[in-house]
Amino acid sequence: MKKGWIIGGVAVVALCLVVGKKLMTPKQFAQGVSDPVVVAENPEIRDIELTSGLVGSVEPEDVVYVYPKAGGDVTAVNVQAGDTVKAGQLLCVIDTKQVESAKSSLDSAQLALRQAQEELSRQQVLYAGGGISEQAYQQYQDQVQSAQIQYNNAKTNYDNQVSYSQVTAPISGTVELCDVKVYDTVNSGNLLCVISGEGAKVVSFSVTERIRGNLNPGDQIRVEKDGKEYTGIIYEVSTMTDSTTGLFPLKARIDESLEDGSLPTGSSVKLYVVAQSADQVLSVPLDSVYYEGGNSYVYTYDSSSSTLHKIQVETGLNNSDYIEIDSGLTTDDLVLTTWSSELNEGTKVRLKGSTDTSTGTAEDQGTPDGQSGQGAPDANGQNAESASDITDQGAPEAQNADGTPGEQNEQDVSSEKSGQ
Repeated sequence: MKKGWIIGGVAVVALCLVVGKKLMTPKQFAQGVSDPVVVAENPEIRDIELTSGLVGSVEPEDVVYVYPKAGGDVTAVNVQAGDTVKAGQLLCVIDTKQVESAKSSLDSAQLALRQAQEELSRQQVLYAGGGISEQAYQQYQDQVQSAQIQYNNAKTNYDNQVSYSQVTAPISGTVELCDVKVYDTVNSGNLLCVISGEGAKVVSFSVTERIRGNLNPGDQIRVEKDGKEYTGIIYEVSTMTDSTTGLFPLKARIDESLEDGSLPTGSSVKLYVVAQSADQVLSVPLDSVYYEGGNSYVYTYDSSSSTLHKIQVETGLNNSDYIEIDSGLTTDDLVLTTWSSELNEGTKVRLKGSTDTSTGTAEDQGTPDGQSGQGAPDANGQNAESASDITDQGAPEAQNADGTPGEQNEQDVSSEKSGQ
């Protein structure tokens, strides 16, 4: 039985050695499993932009604030917030207490003018017949001219008083605010209405001096409101700071159709502007850079030795995805983009998607003794036969003298027992 086990074990070992050319050795297999698999990529030349989020206020591009030109009691209001009006449309009527007085003055001036004209007509007949002198006739002409001037002044005053009492829309647009009611008493300092024009909406916002240096008229910004995005075009960049905030005011025109009222006047919006930018710079993924002792570094993959190298780099601008590399790398380097707890200088790794030449395979290295189809040497220095030879031949002591199997084994067992 023991001999059978020995023969079977030899056969298994020999079989493993025969197919050894197609498998890694145990040492190679263990090494291959233990080496971490990493992903690496070459640095690329790209533009990097750093955006800043700000808060802005929506305004109409054309907006008019309507105030009364004279005080009085409001007798009629013809519009309300949300109405669309045309230029010259009547908004409200104010009893200024001056219209009736102006109308009386106008009537008096008109009567005086008519009387002066009639008198001039009578005197003209006399003057033609030589009844009055030329000097007297000139006086009647002067009276008519004076009456005409008084009438013109009275007419202008009356028209002004009427316009003061009848407040009209100066532009066409939408009534954003109507803060007046019938029977209200108003004066020239009370805001009556706010009318936004039919043009585009604008966003007003403020930035620091650093951000302002990167913004110019014509630059695009991104505006967000209630999950919707709009594109804005900067058209006004102030060169002076606001005395209250110390920031630079800017305005951007919304480049979208807003007929649905999605950006109401006065509402707050989130907007994004380019705070800093770097054009066509060498960059790597942001997560590839590590920091230690105030220095930044990356790991590169050495394909000749399948090892890692810790490279110190100088970095520049970064956004949420990429970081600028000022020195330390070239576009030919392979920079690790995956993290592992085993990242160290000289660490053996396997690059994902490539053949591991450090461990190789049996097809690459061959058998230990360099011979094809031969087993490992036995105790006498002879090569063991292949597994197929051992399997085909069998063991001589496992046969009877006449060649039949089995009986000799039983005799051997009996003799062994009797000899004990």
